[in-house]
Amino acid sequence: MGKKIGIMGGTFNPIHYGHLLLAEQAREELMLDEVLFLPSGNPYMKNQNAILDGQIRADMIKLAIEGHPDFSLSTMELERKGPTYTCDTLMELKEKNPRNIYYFILGADSLLMMECWKKPELIFQNAVIAAAVRGTGNEEKIKMIATHLMQEYKAEIKILPARFMDLSSSEIRQRLGKGRSVRYMLPENVWSYILENHLYQNNE
Repeated sequence: MGKKIGIMGGTFNPIHYGHLLLAEQAREELMLDEVLFLPSGNPYMKNQNAILDGQIRADMIKLAIEGHPDFSLSTMELERKGPTYTCDTLMELKEKNPRNIYYFILGADSLLMMECWKKPELIFQNAVIAAAVRGTGNEEKIKMIATHLMQEYKAEIKILPARFMDLSSSEIRQRLGKGRSVRYMLPENVWSYILENHLYQNNE
């Protein structure tokens, strides 16, 4: 029997408690054996100039998840040349470990845009989608989209009722750029790493 593996993808620029809370809730709700944090290399939908070097982002993830026995880091997307596509990552993971069941964890708002991603049919073939609903009034729309994706692509979609922290990496970068506190927004050791390496100092 394979394992049930959660996938937390993103730029993690920087990682914060919102990411960690979502990962932990998905792990518990779906009874996952492991949650894999996958920092993206060159995400084609984001401004490259605003994203720190991949190794730096990976170092911050290591610090954030240290001590959690079921959280781990994969740098496979950082090692891949060219733009990063979720479909390629999931296909590679599934080819290496065909018995594993992969759960791609995302906020339900991202579910609304998944048909715009590269080859969404391959994503749905290789992973169960675990969409965390924030409770912002979009629940009916999200359910409609989920039903459409399940009918159109035979996708398997799990809706997770999740407690969200109102945090974003962009807000954290802005606060750091202005010299403001980010205490209780991300792990203390990640903040120390940012300060020691003078990161995010020139943000508006």
